Amino acid sequence: MSQEKGFIEANQALWDVKTGIHVESKFYDMPAFKAGNLTLMPTERAALGEVTGKKLLHLQCHFGQDTLSWARLGADVTGVDFSGKALETARGLAAELGIKARFIQSNVLELDQKLDEQFDIVFTSYGTIGWLPDIDQWARVIRKMLKPGGVFQMVEFHPFFSQINDKEQILYSYFLAGEPDEETIEYTYTDGPAHPPMKEYWWNHTLSELVMALQKAGLVIENFEEFPYSHYKLADSMLEVGEKKFVYKGLGGRIPYMYAIQAHVAK
Repeated sequence: MSQEKGFIEANQALWDVKTGIHVESKFYDMPAFKAGNLTLMPTERAALGEVTGKKLLHLQCHFGQDTLSWARLGADVTGVDFSGKALETARGLAAELGIKARFIQSNVLELDQKLDEQFDIVFTSYGTIGWLPDIDQWARVIRKMLKPGGVFQMVEFHPFFSQINDKEQILYSYFLAGEPDEETIEYTYTDGPAHPPMKEYWWNHTLSELVMALQKAGLVIENFEEFPYSHYKLADSMLEVGEKKFVYKGLGGRIPYMYAIQAHVAK
C-alpha cells in the first residue's frame, strides 16, 4: 500500500469516528435540521441562487445536511464522501425526512472511476480540499462531472487562516511542498466527547495551486472572493461580529478567513 493511500485510509477511519460525535453535537444541531432548518450559509446560497430542477453533485458531503438542504431548495442531489459511517447516517436521515437524495461512497480523487455522469452544479465547502493530496486530479474530476455550461462553486476556509492555531499564532507552514501535516487528535472541531487518539493528515493547498489546477483542468474562473470573517466559530477565542460572521478576538478582520470561487465549463 502506498504511503499516500495509507494517509487517506487513516483519515477515512477518523471521519467514521467523527461522524458519531458530530451527529450528537450542538454544532450540527440535528433537531433544528429535522424541524426544517437549512444548514447552508449565506455565501453559497447567494452564489448559486435558484437551484430548482438542477442536478447538483456535492463533494465531501459528510453526513449530508448541506446536501439535503440543497434538495429542500429543489435541487436533484447526489452526495459523495469517503466515510461509510457518514453516508449510512446521510441515507438514514434522507429516508427519515422523506427527502430524495443519492449518496455515493468514494474518495473524490477516484470518483470518475465510479460515476459516469454529468451535473449542472458541482459544489464543495468548508474544510474539504485539505484532505486531498492531489489537487490537480481533484480539478480534473470536477471538470469531468460538469455538463457544458455547468458551474463549479466552492467556499473554503482560507489557507492563511488554516495556519493559525486557537492562540492566534502561526503554527503551520503555508507551503508544505506536497507533504501532509500529521497530527494526533482526540477531539473534533465540534462540541462533544473525546475519541481515542487517532492520526490525521492534512494537505495545505495554496491559492495559486488551486487556481492553476482549475484552469489546467479546463474550467473558466468567473468569480474569486476573500472574506474577513468565518461563517463558523471554530475556536473559543473567536467572537461573533455579525450574523454568522466570526473573527479572532486579537486579529479581527485583518486576515482572510474564507474564500469563494465560482467557475464554469465553456459551452
